[in-house]
Amino acid sequence: MELLFIILLPLLGACLPPLCERFGRNICAMSAAVGPLLALGLLVSYLPALFEQQVFFFHQSWLPQLGLDLSLRLDGLGMMFALLIVGIGLLVILYARYYLDDKDSLGRLYALLQLFMMAMLGIVLADNILLLIVFWELTSLSSFLLIGYWSHKSEARKGARMALAITGAGGLTLLAGALILGQITGSYSLQVILSSAELIQAHPLYPVALILILIGAFTKSAQFPFHFWLPHAMAAPTPVSAYLHSATMVKAGVFLLARLYPALSGSDLWFYLVTFTGLSTLVFGAYNALFKHDLKGLLAYSTISHLGLITLLLGFSSELATVAALFHIVNHATFKASLFMAAGIIDHETGTRDMRRINGMWQYMPITATVAMVSASAMAGVPLLNGFLSKEMFFTETLQVELMGGFDWIIPLMATLAGIFAVAYSYRFIHDVFFNGEPVNLPKFPPHEPPRYMILPMALLGVLCLLVGIVPNLTVAPFLDAASRAVLGGGIPEYHIALWHGVNLPLAMSAIALVGGLLLYYQRTGLFAFYERKYRVDEKEVFEKRIQSVVRLAQRVTDRVENGSLQRSVALFIGTALVLAAVEFWPLGSLLGSIALTPVDWVSLLLALVLVVAALVTVLIHHNRVAALLVMGVVGLIVSLAFVRFSAPDLALTQISVEVVTIILLMLALYFLPQLTPNESDKSRVLRDIALASGAGLGVGLLTLAILTRPYDTSLADFFLANSVSGGGGTNVVNVILVDFRGFDTLGEITVLAIAGLGVYLMLDGLRLPLPGTDGDGRRWARDPYPPILRVLSRILLPLALMVSVYIFLRGHNQPGGGFIAGLITSVALILQYVCSGSDWVERRLPLDYSRLGAWGVLVAALTGVGSWAFGYPFLTTSFTHVHWPLVGEFELATAMIFDAGVYITVVGATLLMLSQLGQLAQTTYATTKEEAH
Repeated sequence: MELLFIILLPLLGACLPPLCERFGRNICAMSAAVGPLLALGLLVSYLPALFEQQVFFFHQSWLPQLGLDLSLRLDGLGMMFALLIVGIGLLVILYARYYLDDKDSLGRLYALLQLFMMAMLGIVLADNILLLIVFWELTSLSSFLLIGYWSHKSEARKGARMALAITGAGGLTLLAGALILGQITGSYSLQVILSSAELIQAHPLYPVALILILIGAFTKSAQFPFHFWLPHAMAAPTPVSAYLHSATMVKAGVFLLARLYPALSGSDLWFYLVTFTGLSTLVFGAYNALFKHDLKGLLAYSTISHLGLITLLLGFSSELATVAALFHIVNHATFKASLFMAAGIIDHETGTRDMRRINGMWQYMPITATVAMVSASAMAGVPLLNGFLSKEMFFTETLQVELMGGFDWIIPLMATLAGIFAVAYSYRFIHDVFFNGEPVNLPKFPPHEPPRYMILPMALLGVLCLLVGIVPNLTVAPFLDAASRAVLGGGIPEYHIALWHGVNLPLAMSAIALVGGLLLYYQRTGLFAFYERKYRVDEKEVFEKRIQSVVRLAQRVTDRVENGSLQRSVALFIGTALVLAAVEFWPLGSLLGSIALTPVDWVSLLLALVLVVAALVTVLIHHNRVAALLVMGVVGLIVSLAFVRFSAPDLALTQISVEVVTIILLMLALYFLPQLTPNESDKSRVLRDIALASGAGLGVGLLTLAILTRPYDTSLADFFLANSVSGGGGTNVVNVILVDFRGFDTLGEITVLAIAGLGVYLMLDGLRLPLPGTDGDGRRWARDPYPPILRVLSRILLPLALMVSVYIFLRGHNQPGGGFIAGLITSVALILQYVCSGSDWVERRLPLDYSRLGAWGVLVAALTGVGSWAFGYPFLTTSFTHVHWPLVGEFELATAMIFDAGVYITVVGATLLMLSQLGQLAQTTYATTKEEAH
């Protein structure tokens, strides 16, 4: 259970800051740190056992039929990433306290950051690949909100949209690949998948699954050619960049490669796809980083390059290369987060990030400069720093590749070239920002050191770069060993992290990179001119043009298909359905099956004739809206009687309740519309509509006749009938299906209902419509909108209707009824009070917020499902027992009643939210008209 708390605790930090913001920024920041600190404490408590190669699991059944369970695992790999996520997250919380201006909402930033932290922890701790994808998509959504935090800026909105489009598309391919993996292995459990490497790689669908999964990983980690979203995500506030784009979000892709490494790696296809994608990204990102004048732009492209380096190492499929990749993940997270914070401090104090203007910062900000130079040197791979150690391991592994025959030399050559660029852009970061003359026309001058607590997070990360570089075996080695065992499946190769391994080829490659990078930087003038002249491409402009072209294409298609006419849209829909159905069912042969038709009795025939006549009359008099509405009510009444005739009392009750609510809703809406509908259809359109309606009705009738006269498999119906009492504790099979067997469907439906009610409310809120002064015949309305007879009768009926509602609710589990029908009856009783007595009279006596009432209903229903987890049962599993009370006798208690109560509350809240808003609209308009008359 503690593993679940590790994920959920950041949600505490997401809830508290918006509430505490009113008490000051310090209180807000401290409240934001509560959840992550507790999560960090729980993680640290597992460290001794994890170092001893133990793995911890948590499993809670969720949707077992779909293979989606709340399964978590904490092993060395998950622990390493979780510590990075929570540890750097806490430093970012402290840093953001001093970075944001007072006009920006600090509470909102903290809430979004910790929502993202929760999603990232879910990814690295998931033991079910479908659950991992759920959290994966949460990171995409929360990062979209974080990148677009400054929504008033166009570049922030466009950068957020670009990131969501690319990573969201990658998430869809990842989902497809995960589904294929689940089909191959027969399980979505990562335990099963990771132990099924031979089965997966021998399957004919392995290449398809691998490519789909790699696309998902590559888009998230900004691998070439999906890299372009990351530089434009720099429109986010710097604390967001320091967190998302150094230690967390972009690391999710390489985490996925490492997590699935035991199952997918080792094949030639893995080697060529992963290795060459990583190599291209490594060189491309390093080259572009050198020429960026924006500090965060340089760091963005250098991040792309280092992510390519990690991907390249994982592509080698060797044990030491995997260890090197994991080591560089830790090193890159520390020095890159520190550098992003340094960039934010410089921007904060100077008002710009343009390296052509922020020169000579050493003399103004010596502490910031010292820490930033340490971190930049680690990025360049300078000895005594952590980046040097993992870079040496990287160079060593590039020399061991033997799968390319005579072209094996290409990889170490390109790695050395990327190292040269890395030194060049790192040195440029140091020289151009902190030296190189005096600052040029700064928006804020003179700059100075920021508050000490703003420097502290950056300084701690810089100290880590030094400690890991000098004493790696005392700092990072235990974590690296545990993570490597988790990826490699137990045993790990012998390796030794040290500053000195003697004079060898990797050392020579490092020396070439250092010297070559310095020389390249001092020849930068010509290179910059070449880059600006030959290569400069604005990826955002290209992306926006592509998006606009897609929008124009969609608009042309929409204009051809849909011109704003509802009739045309419905006609196209019905016509297409008729054609497809005719093509599919034409080979049916005989229309009637072997089952005999039910004899027709005169009562059923009479009701059917009334139904047909009422439907035809509705069509013929539709110009008179009120009369058509009344006749349409007859249609609904006959349909409910048909349900009674065929022994479906639950459906009959639901139909009649919905019919009453619908009639009231339409009557309230028709009050603001002309009573007569103008004739807008010519003869050709009328003939078309008659043909389509006749074809659709005849087709559905014939299809129903063909189905009902043929035997069908009743296994599902038999299951419900057999298990309704024993499994759900109720004799009303329909209600048991709704609240137990298919309770998840019902939860989704009431959620949609609550959202629909809120949508209607928001559309009508503040709306003012002209009040019709007369009816269709010119007669003026009565002066008293609430006649006394109606008021008295409605108030007499209210307690009776509520009593019936309670009765229908309580009997629903064993007799026809239930929360939905009871909620509709309550809604009708209460809305009658609005109609007969007015909104003011009702709200003085019933001061309820219906929007919150609907939300509470959904919450109650959801918590019922969560409660079953506490007892080890799947989500929304019903429990029941029989209780004997004196005088009352024996009766049944079932947890389904709590779920049904949630349905009841949601129906009442959503229905009254819609109907009362229409009623208030009428009352407000009436009052406004009356005031204007005076």
